[in-house]
Formats: sequence, structure tokens, C-alpha cells
Amino acid sequence: MTESRRVRLAFETTSRLVALDRLIPLKMLRDGWRESAKYRQILGSVRAIGLVEAPVVTSAPTAPGCYYLLDGHLRIEALRDIGAEEVECLVSTDDEGYTYNRRINRLTPVQEHRMIRRAVERGVPETQIGKALGLDVGSIHRRTRLLNGISADAVDLLKDIQCPAIVFDLLRQMLPARQVEAAELMIGQNNFSGQFARALLGATPDRLLVKSRKRAADAGSSADQLARMEHELARLQLQVKSVEDTYGVDNLHLTVARGYVRSLLSNPRIVRWVDQHRPEYLRELQVIAEIEVIAATADAAE
Repeated sequence: MTESRRVRLAFETTSRLVALDRLIPLKMLRDGWRESAKYRQILGSVRAIGLVEAPVVTSAPTAPGCYYLLDGHLRIEALRDIGAEEVECLVSTDDEGYTYNRRINRLTPVQEHRMIRRAVERGVPETQIGKALGLDVGSIHRRTRLLNGISADAVDLLKDIQCPAIVFDLLRQMLPARQVEAAELMIGQNNFSGQFARALLGATPDRLLVKSRKRAADAGSSADQLARMEHELARLQLQVKSVEDTYGVDNLHLTVARGYVRSLLSNPRIVRWVDQHRPEYLRELQVIAEIEVIAATADAAE
């Protein structure tokens, strides 16, 4: 392989021990960062088990012996708070910080549950796990039991999805077949909120619940009302699916139509004629021409 085609290493092959006072941050932390849940979790983890992920630095050409801090600003602040004076760093061969931690896939509740269960099975004390994750022991207990009573098929559907723990508490009240159906409805709607899960639970017939509802606690909801709610949810799901199937084509048509309207309004003679004969149309056409949401939505979909 020729020298020009050789792939250049992005990092030095060995880490480097750097004094904290020799690090130059490349960004300012937001106001209130010290009170944020993220920082408290990092601080708890550093105190309990030390630094898990080394900060990324690169040499500062204008300050010999100093390093630009590319990634790990909160970790460095946590080390300062516990009295550390130096840290082992990965040394980048350039000062490009864009790619570091910009596309992290956060742990989903199912993944977190499995991680905690595995740690507990290997003998790690729950108190230590809680300190490492910035959680109390009660929260660790709840996460350990997260999937109790949840069918394997429902877990498989939700394993890679970010959803609140309350969703699993509500699914647990349903029989396995209904759990799968509810999970599919949430995925179809792209709605994993606790409120939507409660609506699905409310629309679930008694025969599909682990325990039949007590009418006194049912807030006056009759069986007919619940059946109607279930029917409406199923109908809404079909409507959403229909919209998903035609979204791309409809978006393209709307984008082309908006472009055509813009080209018309770029002609002063056309604008003058419409203003004289159909002024109410002109206002509507101008609103259409100024729309930017279609393009923004298309970009988000990509």
C-alpha cells in the first residue's frame, strides 16, 4: 500500500496521563449543569467505580504542554469535584470533536433491565449499582423487576424503544396476547407515553386483563364505553397506517405544488391580475408560497 493511500490513525496508540489544569475546554457548559440529573449521575459513577470512558484530547499547538478537551467536559468536572488532579486521556491526532458522542444510542429500559439483572446475578451489590447509575436502591429494585409478567413477544417488540417504565407496569395488567397487541399499537402510533398506555389499558376488555376491573374503581366507565374506546383506537390505527403508506407521495406532491405557486407569484403580471380579480386567492397563495414546514418535515423524516 502506498503512503498516500495508507489510512491514518485517528488516535495515538497509547493513552496519556494529563494534569487537569493542563486541559483547555472547547465549549462552555450550560447554566445549571451542576444541578442536572446527567451530571449527578456521572459524579455518582465516578465516585463509585471511577472513570469508565476516557476523555478525548488533542495537543494545543499554541500552548505547549496543554491539551484541548474535545470530549468529556462533565467527566472532567466530576473528577475535579472529587479532588482528582490528573486523568488518563485518549489523544486524538486532530482537533475534530464533532464525531465524539454525537450519535450515542441511549440504553432503553429493556436493555437497562438486562444490564442490571446481569450485574446482580454476578454478585454486584445493588447499592453499588445504584451509586454507579446515580439511582437509589428502590429504583434499582424496580428496574430489576421491570419485565416480570411481560410476555417475551411484547419484550421483543419494545426492546429497542425508549419508553417510560410506567408502560411496562400498565402492560403487566394485561394478558400476553393483549400485551403484544398494545405494543404493536404503540409502535404503529409511534406513541410510547404513559397516557397512551393507560388509554390502551382502559380500552382492554375484562377478559384480556390479568384481574377483572372492580366497577367501583372504574370511574363509572361502562363495558359499552370501553368497547367503543377500543373500536376508536383500532380505527385510528388504520387511519395512521393509511397516512404512513401515502406520506412520501403526498409530501412530494405538496412540495411540487408549493414550488409551482412560488413560480407563479414571481411573475408581477400574474400577481397584479390575481390582486385585482381574486384578492382573497392572492392572500392564500402567498401563505402557501411561504410555507417551510414541508421541507423541514421531509428532512426530519430522512
